Parts: sequence; structure tokens; C-alpha cells
Amino acid sequence: MPDIVGRRKYLARKRRHRRVRKHISGSAQRPRMNIYRSNKNVFVQVIDDVAGRTLVSCSTIDKEIASSLTEKNKVQAAKIVGQTVGQRAKQAGISTVVFDRGGFKYAGRVAAVAEGAREAGLEL
Repeated sequence: MPDIVGRRKYLARKRRHRRVRKHISGSAQRPRMNIYRSNKNVFVQVIDDVAGRTLVSCSTIDKEIASSLTEKNKVQAAKIVGQTVGQRAKQAGISTVVFDRGGFKYAGRVAAVAEGAREAGLEL
């Protein structure tokens, strides 16, 4: 028998994300910062929805930062990912973004990514 509870949670998150995405869209001036978190990793993208392009991305499996995350817990690693994506966005000339939590609760790793991006100078 398949895991019905896990499927139900997944579908509920997808519904929340679709509902929020009706109102949130990124542009070249203010792109959308999207977060996806799996059980082990965190993935962040800064997206221009008008052009349909990913401008900046970062995750816990990036070769540049993965070696520094070995001794960290998942929340600390998410904060480092947020700082890294913030620095990369600043280098790309992006100062403000629209925060898209992807249907996840704003707590734990999602909040840590946002906090790290703010520390790097991004305005959410």
C-alpha cells in the first residue's frame, strides 16, 4: 500500500504553492526567489518569470559550498545557502526579490534561507 499520508502532504503543499503563485510573479527588476526543500537538501532559485529564466541559483549540493556544509546541521546549511544566493544575486545586480516559500511553512530551513539572504544584503 502506498504512503497515503505522504502523498496527501505533498498534494497539500502543491495546492498552497499554486494558490500563492496566482499572486506572486517575478520580473527583471524584482525577480522571484523560490525555495524547494527536500528531506536532505535545500534548493534556491532567483527567477525572472517574464523572460522565463533562472538568473541565480544555489543549493546544498553545489560543489563550491558542499564541502563546507559537512559539519553543519540542515538549518545552518540552509542559512549558508541563503547567504550564497544573496551574494550571487548582488553580483548579478539584483537587490530586491519577491520571496516565494514554495508552499512550505516559514520556519526552520525556509526561514534560515531568508535570513541568510537578508544578511547578504538582499531585500525580501
